[in-house]
Amino acid sequence: MNAKDIMTRDIITVTPNMSVKKLAMLLIKSQISGAPVSGKNGKIVGVVSEADIVAKKGRDVRAIMSKKVISIAEETSVEQIARLMTTHGIKRLPVMRGDDIVGIVSRADIVNAVALGTHVALHTPVYDL
Repeated sequence: MNAKDIMTRDIITVTPNMSVKKLAMLLIKSQISGAPVSGKNGKIVGVVSEADIVAKKGRDVRAIMSKKVISIAEETSVEQIARLMTTHGIKRLPVMRGDDIVGIVSRADIVNAVALGTHVALHTPVYDL
């Protein structure tokens, strides 16, 4: 099973100049805990999450987002996704096709696949960090 099999395809992205208040409202309304940050050219320039809102100070997304983006390809195995999440202490990974974002995989997507009885070989424990 790969990223393309479990990823969320309807991606909500935010911009670096979005206010933290608008970000918080969007996360609550959309029932998500984070989102990729898209620059003017559509390129992913960061990722922002609830943890960034809580732990960092700033007026806009640019000030609080994580600038180091770890992304995956559509063919990345669920096992490798779990390993990346655990190793880097992250909860979501943008799925890229070249420079274009085509989906996002969160821990919830992995849990959903397991709950639906889909065969997912996880040998890497995923802890709530």
